Amino acid sequence: MKPGIGQYTILGVLAIGFLYPIWWAISSSFKPPNDIVTDPLTLSGPTLHNYQAMFADVPIGTGFANTALVLVIKGAMTMVFCPLAGYAFAKYAFPGKNVLFGVVLLTLMLPTLVLIIPLLLEMSALGWVNTYQALILPGSIDAFSIFWMRQTIAAIPNELIDAGRVDGASELGIFVRVVLPVIRPGLAALAVLTTMNVYNDFVWPVVAVNDTEHQTLQVVLSTLAQNITGNRIGSDFTTVWGELLAAGSVAMVPLLVIFVLLQRHFINGILAGSVKG
Repeated sequence: MKPGIGQYTILGVLAIGFLYPIWWAISSSFKPPNDIVTDPLTLSGPTLHNYQAMFADVPIGTGFANTALVLVIKGAMTMVFCPLAGYAFAKYAFPGKNVLFGVVLLTLMLPTLVLIIPLLLEMSALGWVNTYQALILPGSIDAFSIFWMRQTIAAIPNELIDAGRVDGASELGIFVRVVLPVIRPGLAALAVLTTMNVYNDFVWPVVAVNDTEHQTLQVVLSTLAQNITGNRIGSDFTTVWGELLAAGSVAMVPLLVIFVLLQRHFINGILAGSVKG
């Protein structure tokens, strides 16, 4: 059955509702600060003053660089080790497999805040506070990613893997040449989710790092208003709205681009991982 005009209308209204705040934030970042406060719903002459002032007042470049470094290394570890663990849980039989997988699932029920103190004590014992190791290693191999990969790989017919063994392929060769091409949509979905989680992570970076050299983008954004007002004598919160929106727009664009480029694979991966065939 083809979607009717009513369904398209509802989807159009929902799309406008979701996209309007993004459009307003980006368009308002090009308005003079006074116009943002006094007349927020209308467009005025575009200006780059907010962006120029923001880059001058806030070390957002350092935040981007640190976030990119953490994202590349931590994301690579997630994309390599979590599929391997998921493959082991999905296609191998070994003693205690169900118990071990149950323990992995139980960790999903623990709130992040419960783990903050033990992780911080561990990082302190290792001497990793205010280091990139503290930002990268905790959570790089997480329970959700293992569960996601296990569910995705479980849908692969065992006959396909057995055929690889009959052809003389090694176990690692089967994983690389047989399993990975089949689960590519699931990997794309995992890549998008991992990027969003690492990019938006705030609680752990703000606890593990307290110097400006290692601050990630979200930590820089959290102190943005204080940094702006501290660098400008006589400024108040009203005068920094333009820079706040400029910084938010700059931080938002990379995620939008990634999602737009990978949305087809992301949706296919969600559908593939939700049903075990």
